[in-house]
Amino acid sequence: MSIRRFARALAPVAFLAAGACVATRNDLRLVQNDVALLKAEQALADSARRVQLDRVIAQLGLMADSLNATTARINRFQGDVRQQMYGMEQQLVTIQELTGQSQRRLQELRASMEQRATVAPPTPSTLPAGSQAPAPTAPAGAGSPGPNQLFQLALDQLRRGSTGAARAGFADLLRQYPTADIAPDAQFYVAEAYAAEGNASGADSVYALVAERYPASVRAGTALYKRAITAQAAGRTDDARALFTAVIERFPRSDEAVLARDRLRTLK
Repeated sequence: MSIRRFARALAPVAFLAAGACVATRNDLRLVQNDVALLKAEQALADSARRVQLDRVIAQLGLMADSLNATTARINRFQGDVRQQMYGMEQQLVTIQELTGQSQRRLQELRASMEQRATVAPPTPSTLPAGSQAPAPTAPAGAGSPGPNQLFQLALDQLRRGSTGAARAGFADLLRQYPTADIAPDAQFYVAEAYAAEGNASGADSVYALVAERYPASVRAGTALYKRAITAQAAGRTDDARALFTAVIERFPRSDEAVLARDRLRTLK
């Protein structure tokens, strides 16, 4: 075969190869364009997501600031409430102390009057000549101390720290004058004497007697409240809650009811 004929035979093959190269370059350009378009779309999507994320972060920041401000206000409010409750408790304690001082003064006066009433009248031998002895005014059994005298003597012992002598004195009063109007106070101070000795169980049992035997006395509410405080201090939460509730229900207008409501709010 001559060279000319061979060249004519290869011409179609070369034409096809050139066409294929042109097609491949076009396809490559199309692919590159598609990739560039995808990258642009992805960049736009990423930018939109960043904008949305920035908005969400900003909103979360605003919410966090609002929550912190609300928490701060709540904490201030709780602090104010605690301070007010503490002030109320202090005022109630002051009122109770003043009331107690008045009651003690009244009790001392009653004891003094009893003591005067039990002094034996002068005998004829001690009267001036020509005088007559006054008619006796002391009750039968004059010379023995009355309930108020016994109470005052026992209370003085308790104030001096002689708890055993105080309990004996109050017990003597309750034995001799079980229906005296001072009996609830005597029973209450028996419990106080036990408490002063550190005998919590003994004090609790006598406080229970006060509430049981003298339910109409103001000492009953105080006794129940003291039992609740003892139960709370001992970790008997259910007993404390029941006793605080009993104080509120049975003595709703008492100072102890106010304190019991406050205790119930903080009782865990």
